[in-house]
Parts: sequence; C-alpha cells; structure tokens
Amino acid sequence: MNALLLALAGRGRALLPARADFAVMARDPRRDLLAGLTVAIVALPLALGFGVSSGLGAEAGLATAVVAGTLAALFGGSNLQVSGPTGAMSVVLVPIVAEYGPGGVLTVGLMAGVLLIALALLRAGQYMRYVPAPVVEGFTLGIACVIGLQQMPNALGVAKPDGERVVVVAWRAVAEFFAQPNWTAIGLSAGVAAVMLLGARWRPAIPFSIVAVVAATLAAQVFHLDAAAPIGDLPSGLPAPSLAFLDLSALGPLIAPAVAVAALAALESLLSATVADGMTVSQKHDPDKELFGQGIANLAAPLFGGVPATAAIARTAVNVRTGASSRLAALTHAAVLAVIVFAAAPLVSKIPLAALAGVLLATAIRMVEVGSLRAMARATRSDAVVLVLTAVATLALDLVYAVIIGLVVAHALALRAVASQAGLDQVDFRPDLPGEHSDEEHALLAEHIVAYRIDGPLFFADAHRFLLVLSEVSDVRVVILRMSRVTTMDATGALVLKDAVEKLNRRGIAVMTSGIRPAQRQALDSVGALELLQHEGREYTTTPEAIAGARKYLEQAGLLPVRHQPHHIRKAPR
Repeated sequence: MNALLLALAGRGRALLPARADFAVMARDPRRDLLAGLTVAIVALPLALGFGVSSGLGAEAGLATAVVAGTLAALFGGSNLQVSGPTGAMSVVLVPIVAEYGPGGVLTVGLMAGVLLIALALLRAGQYMRYVPAPVVEGFTLGIACVIGLQQMPNALGVAKPDGERVVVVAWRAVAEFFAQPNWTAIGLSAGVAAVMLLGARWRPAIPFSIVAVVAATLAAQVFHLDAAAPIGDLPSGLPAPSLAFLDLSALGPLIAPAVAVAALAALESLLSATVADGMTVSQKHDPDKELFGQGIANLAAPLFGGVPATAAIARTAVNVRTGASSRLAALTHAAVLAVIVFAAAPLVSKIPLAALAGVLLATAIRMVEVGSLRAMARATRSDAVVLVLTAVATLALDLVYAVIIGLVVAHALALRAVASQAGLDQVDFRPDLPGEHSDEEHALLAEHIVAYRIDGPLFFADAHRFLLVLSEVSDVRVVILRMSRVTTMDATGALVLKDAVEKLNRRGIAVMTSGIRPAQRQALDSVGALELLQHEGREYTTTPEAIAGARKYLEQAGLLPVRHQPHHIRKAPR
C-alpha cells in the first residue's frame, strides 16, 4: 500500500508544471500577447453564448472562460491550448441544469475534475489514438447539429418551449415563431451569422464575430428594437469560490453525467491538442498533463459559478494561426476576459440574445468540415456507417452513448474486416514431398492425405467458419494443418481448433500439424488443444516432416506399402 501511495505521489509530481514550461513564455512575449488578445475577442461572444446555451446564463460562460482558461493553461500539457465553455459541453449540461440546477453543475464539475485527474495518474491519455476518425467526425457533425438546433428559440425570438429532446424543442420553437413571427430577432441572428461566415472567407484574420455582435448591439440600441431581448444584467466581477450549492444527496444520480462530462472533456481536449500539434512544426503536447490540467480546471470553474470546461478547437486554432508559441497567449486571453468582466459588464449585458444565437449558428456551421465528411464517406462503407451512426446517436441520444456506440460499431466492423482476411485453403502438398517418391506413390499419398494452410488470425470473430470448413473434410485418413502463417490466436480460436481435431479423430481421421509458433502455444495449451495436437507425436516443425509422419501412419494402417525412410523425421518439442 505504501509503495502504491509513493508511486502515485511520484506520478503526481511528474504531472505538475515544470520550469521549462514557463521558460518559453519569455521567447516572444509580444506575439503571445497579441495572439491572446485576438483569441479573447473571438472567445467573448462564444463564452457568452455557450453560457446562455447551458442554461446558467452568460455570466457562467465568462467565469468558465476566465477560471478554466487560466488553470488549464498553467497545468495543461499543451503550450497552445485554449480552454473554456464549449458547445459540446453545453449540450451535456442542459439536462443537468434543468433537473438539478446550479448545484447539479457544481457537483458534476467536481466529480468530473476528480475523474480527469485520476485518468492522468493512470496514464490514460495515450489511449486517445484508439478513437477512430469516423467516430470523431460523426461526433462533431452531431454536436454541430445539436448546437444549431439549441439556438432556435433565441434566434427566432421566442421563449424556450418545454421539452427534453433538442429536436422537439426546436420544432416547437419554429411553430411558435410562425404563430407570432419576430422578424427583428431572426434578422439579427441571420445577419450576425452571415457576417461571420462571409467575413471568414473574405478576411480570415479579422474576428468578425465581435464585429457582428457589436453591430447588432448598436442597431438594437439605436433603433430601439424592443423585440431583441438582451442578455440581462451581469455581475461586475467573479463571485467568491463557494460550495453553497453542493448537493451531496444527488451524488448517486449524478455519477453517470459526471462520467459523461469527464469523457467529453478528455476526448475534446486531447483531440484539440492533437490538432494544435498538427498546425505547428515544433510543438508536441503531453496527453496525461493535458488531462491533469483539465481536471484542475473543472474542479475550480464550477466553484466560481462557471460550468465544466474543455479545450476549444476553434479558439485553439485561432491562437495558433495568430502566432502563439507559449502558454502566455492562453493566459492573456483569460486576463482580457477578466478585465471585460470587471470593467465592461454593463455594456456586455446589452448584447441581444439573438446576436449570440447567430454567433453559435455560424460556429455550428463552421464545425462541419464538408471535405472531411466526404472523404470519410468515400473511404469505405464501414467508415460511412460509423460516421452516420455516431452523428445520429449524438443528435437523438446522449453524447457519451453516441461515442460508445460509434466505438463499438467501429471496432466490430474492424474485427470483421480483420477476420475476413483469415483463410483456410487446401494446398497441394506434393511439392513438399522428397524427390525420391515416384508418381505412383504421389498418387497414393494424395488419395489419403489432405493439407490445409491457415492464413491470418484465428480468433473469436471468425473461428466458427474455420470449424465449419474443416469439419466437412471426408474420404481421407490424414489432415495436415500448416500453421506457420497464423498471425494471432485467442482462446476461442484454440477451442474451435480443438473441437475440429476431436471431430476428425472420432471419424478416424488423424490430424498432424506443422509450424506452430511459440506465440500460439499458450492459447492452445490453456484449453488443452496442444496436448491433443501432440497426441502420438503428431506435431512437426516443418510440412515435409509432417508429410513423412503421415506416410508412416498410413503404412502402419496398411494403406501404403512399407518403404525405407531415408531421412530423419524431426518432431516438434513437446
């Protein structure tokens, strides 16, 4: 026990920031400060929008961007990562806020933070590479659809209808809009989205989101657009950290949502860090440190009235494109947002909700990479199925369930593809016979012996097809299994092989093997198949030796004339 505690303590120290992590901040502070300012301008409307979308209000989004953005930058494993509230996380939080209120968010955030730190201690960051690309693309597509549908009430200027499913809520919002149209709200949201999308094509370096939001806010104030409901009053500063909302009685029911939040934070953060690495030449993130940093951020953000956070791919990409080279840029982004919270809360409170809805609609549209989706759909039918299934499950079910479904289906299809490469082929063994055999002897041996070569894996996904083929062998006295090309074997494959040999033996057909690899012996031995294959010395190292052993067996059975064996038959070691 003491050794385990010491190991965990040592692992914890390894996850803490090192001096080298901060030394790079002094290399080019001017570029990092400029990049951080740019990211803050881009992040402001997103933080406000995702805060509103989560159900806790714009102030929760700002608090998350400041607190989580600071701590994730300090303790995370990437020099370029920018963290804060995200659309995917707001999707998870909506039902939690609706059922448990702020106390549920605080409880979930604390549990998720602990889970992320535990994952970091267990070195779980390395397993991100096992998530297939179609699952990620399908998940992203589904999230984009959910974010877009969530904005329908604010974009159309109607009160949020009742309902748990986002599709149902969006449909009811559309019905209410047509019953009593609010053209002001829809004009503002559509205008903001159009400016962002068209502006990004025209001048990608300009933060058109803030330009569009400022223009929409000024229009609402100048023209007294009463139908454009504003965000409302914001606190001029961050609240003091508090556990007042913590509801210990809800710990049990909130375990599953906490696991969902932790899984989403891990998935999105590690994916974002990988994207950031790909956009640079010299940067490489530490996945376990990144999980640790996200864990610390999620422990702290809810204490200040925020929501669980994760790294944001869009803001991270802006950070990289504007020249960031160290954590100073992400820290600057958080500091600028903190200044806005303290100094400009009255101005921010006048931003129309419809304008924020337009920001998130444009963000949802930009999340969808049409080229990547087209490439995945054209790659293989399996990739297309996984992508579509994950996207539909994200939209119709739960985000974590969607990822689990995508992973299960993707790995099942991958297993099927691997299993389809396995083969059991009858081969002509006569080229392996020694040269002194006559044509007549070749013909006699061919009447009584059949040889099969097993290629590829012999495991649970396709083992029973092997049994079916092998069990149909008839009209021979000896079956030779050439196993040197078996790449892998599990217990199911070994059991099926044992079953096939027993069935053949009961029909009076002897089974001889050649070329069993050391890696397969453990599986065969564990189920008793190795002993059966070695029965009466019927396991051989090479195929010619197995053929010579088969001839000797046939001679003893009186099916072949006895002849002198000029060569030594070397049996495989038991």
